[in-house]
Amino acid sequence: MTFSVLGHCPRTGQLGIATTTSGFGVGARVPWARAGVGVVATQHRTDPRLGPRGLALLQSGCPAAQTVAALAASTPDHRWRQIGVIDQWGDTAFFHGALVKPRSGAVQGPRVLALGNILANDSVLPAITAAFAALDGPLAGRLIAALEAGEAAGGEHGAIASAALLVVEREEFALVDLRVGQHEAPLAGLRALWTEYAPQSDAYLRRAIDPESMGAWPAPVVLTGLDPAAPQGRGPNPAGAQPRLQMLREKQ
Repeated sequence: MTFSVLGHCPRTGQLGIATTTSGFGVGARVPWARAGVGVVATQHRTDPRLGPRGLALLQSGCPAAQTVAALAASTPDHRWRQIGVIDQWGDTAFFHGALVKPRSGAVQGPRVLALGNILANDSVLPAITAAFAALDGPLAGRLIAALEAGEAAGGEHGAIASAALLVVEREEFALVDLRVGQHEAPLAGLRALWTEYAPQSDAYLRRAIDPESMGAWPAPVVLTGLDPAAPQGRGPNPAGAQPRLQMLREKQ
C-alpha cells in the first residue's frame, strides 16, 4: 500500500521523489535518486536492491524505459514488483508485476510520474500529477503538495504510516532528505519538516561546499510533541496532538 510521485525541474535540474505507505520507514526502502542521473521508486513487496541497480543503469546512459525493462528482467520476482523511473531528461517509465494488488497503476505527465498500489480509488494518481503540473516553485514543495492531493483524493486503501521526501541537484549528497518513520499523520509531519527545513536548505549546502562563508549556525531542528513512553518513542502523545517543530537557537 504505497503511492509515490517522481518529478524533474528543468529550470534547476533537480530530480526528486515523495512517497508514503502504510508500513514503517518508507524512506529507507522506496526512494532512490542521484544528481544528474535520475530517480528510482521500487515498491509493492519492495526490493531495495532495485534502487541502486536502477541508478547504475541510468548512470551508464540508459533512458528511463530501458532502465525499467532491465530492472524487471533482473529479478526472478518481478511479478511482485512495482517500479517507477524518471531520468535526467525528465522522461518517465514504469513496470507493474502481474501480482501487484489492485487498485494499482501509474499516470505520466510532463516530467512527472505518479504510481501506487492498493489505492482507494482510480482518482488518486491523476490528482497527484494534476497537482504537480499546476504548481510552481521548489521541486520539494511541489512533490509534497502532489502527494497531499493524492491523499485528499482517497489515498491508500487503509491508513498511511510513514512518508519521505528526497531531492537531488548537483552534489553527490541529497539537497533534501526528510523522513517520517512512523506517525498517525505522516504527510502532515513531512510538510512540517519541509516548512522548517526549506529556509535552511541553502545554508546546509553552503556549509558543505563553502564552510568559510558560514557565520553563526543554529542548532538542529528538534521534533517535539511525541510521547517518550511510547514504544521506541514512535507513538503520538496522549492528546493526539500533531508533532511540532521547535528551533533551538545557538547560545551566544
